[in-house]
Parts: sequence; C-alpha cells; structure tokens
Amino acid sequence: MKIIRYQKDEKIKNGILKDETVFELKGDVFSNFSVGQEVAKLEKIKLLAPVQPPNIIAIGLNYRQHAVETGAEIPERPVIFLKATSSLTEPNSEIVLPKLAPAEVDFEAELAVVIAKKAKNIETVEVDDYVLGYSCANDVSARDCQKKLDKQWARGKSFDTFCPLGPWIETEVEPDDLKIKSILNGKVMQQSKTSDMIFNIEQLVSYLSHNMTLLPGTVILTGTPEGVGFAREEKIFLRDGDQITIEIEGIGSLKNTVRKEK
Repeated sequence: MKIIRYQKDEKIKNGILKDETVFELKGDVFSNFSVGQEVAKLEKIKLLAPVQPPNIIAIGLNYRQHAVETGAEIPERPVIFLKATSSLTEPNSEIVLPKLAPAEVDFEAELAVVIAKKAKNIETVEVDDYVLGYSCANDVSARDCQKKLDKQWARGKSFDTFCPLGPWIETEVEPDDLKIKSILNGKVMQQSKTSDMIFNIEQLVSYLSHNMTLLPGTVILTGTPEGVGFAREEKIFLRDGDQITIEIEGIGSLKNTVRKEK
C-alpha cells in the first residue's frame, strides 16, 4: 500500500494511491485507517512529503563500500546525527543551493524508515510492529560545512530543502535487499543494495529506541551507498539546473531539481 500526503483545493490530506488514482485515507495514519472513496487522479493533486516528522534521525557510514570509499573504519555501532525538520522538502520540488555554502552540495540516496507508533527500548524482533513503511530520501549535504568549515554535521545537513522525501510511504516491501541508486542528469552515480548495510533496519530502529524515544512519524535515514560526489576522484557536486533522482526497488522514484538561492 502506498500512503501519500497531498494538496488539493488548498487542503492537505493523507491518501492511498492505487495505480494512478488517489483514494481517501479514513482514520489515523499512525493507528487504524482504511481506504475510502476515490478522490482524484494522481496528476490532479500535488504530492507533498508523505509525513511531517517530529524528528529526522540519520545514520552515517552505514554501507560497507561507502565507508571504504571515504577511508573510514567500519563503525562498531551506528553513527547517529540529526537533520533539522525544516530541511524537509517534497517530491518534484527544488533543492536550493544556499548562499552561504553553494559550492560543495552533495547527494546521498537513502532508504527512509517511517515510525508508526511510540517506540522506546524495543528489541530487534519487535521492530516490524513499529514501522509504518519505507520511502526514498536524499540526505543532501554541504560538504564544505561538514568537513572543512564546521567540522561537524549539523549545519551542512540541515539547510532548507536538504531532505527531499517521497514520493510516498510503501507499507508492503521487505527492506533488507533492495536495489538503491542515485541518478544525476540521467547518469547513475550510486548503485548498490540495502544488503550492503552494516546495521540492518531491525538493528537500527532497536538501537535508536534505546537512545531516544521514537515518536509516531519519526523519519530514520539509514545511510548511503558508495558513489557520493565528494568521494570521487573527480569530485561531483550539485549545480544550478541539475536533476537528481533517488530510486529504490519496490518503492519508487524521488525526483528533484536544483537551483541557486536568489
């Protein structure tokens, strides 16, 4: 099932997408809901980020080959950082290169987990009961802020529009061996499988829940595979007019264009 969040006639609602048709979501998306009446064809509504998260929690260095390409050691436990919720942006919107740091903005294809209910100190065998579904995300990163200017991650990961999410939440997919890729202007930049993760979904969600309470709607970005722009021999960063697409098997495609901040 594909859960969407959409705007139609200046109203924002949750819905269910079947093929190219949007249906009403009746009830609470984080507890009990059902499919209601037909609303519109997909082309007649505006897709928004599929959830408004209370927190965006991200994991660094969680793909073996990404750790290798950056020269980092394989971590013994998940590397946790946060992205500002104001960095969230929707499918088909613009990633804005900020005036303060436009030169080294990078792309990161990521599988996103959306939490369904409050989770605290849960074990790995319980995780499925706490997951609403999965989405595509782009952990956009200003590398000069992250690595040279600030030497920590908060600002470089949290500029406005630096967390595209969508196009929907897929509730019926097994996350452990999905193809994942990023495509920049039609050229594949990252291509891997989620089976290259160092810590799988169950381990990540359980570990996070022992460190902080995971509230309904929390989004967890689970790391990126090799092929990011800054780690290439000839570095590649996002430029005005680019189109960046994140594709994950069984979920869909998240497309965004890039522009300079005016």
